[in-house]
Amino acid sequence: MTRTMWSGLGVAVLGLSAPALGHHSGAMFDDQKEVTIEGVVKEFQYTNPHSWLLVDVAGPDGKVTTWGFEAEGPSTLLRAGIRKADLPPGAKVKVTAHPMKDGRPAGSWLRLVKDDGTQMNPRAGFAVK
Repeated sequence: MTRTMWSGLGVAVLGLSAPALGHHSGAMFDDQKEVTIEGVVKEFQYTNPHSWLLVDVAGPDGKVTTWGFEAEGPSTLLRAGIRKADLPPGAKVKVTAHPMKDGRPAGSWLRLVKDDGTQMNPRAGFAVK
């Protein structure tokens, strides 16, 4: 191969790998605040690159708002002892999270306590009762 061909190949490889470098930050979450909500699991999207726990929360007026809590992907959650089956629809939970800066009902999942007392922390790597 000529030097020009190698240069062209290098540019092509870098161009194709650029999307892999475009991982988003947690800048949308307010890491100076924590919120704790109680509700019922609607869905646990155990997916890559980030999992989402959707929780239905009833307000004082009875109106239900679905909150979304972002967590790590399945491999990281599994190492923390958190499996998809651990949070089935209908499970009562109390979730603590860094809330969205713009006030939307979502946050970055920090801790969770199930109705039976089981604690789940996707970042600290434990699930204990």
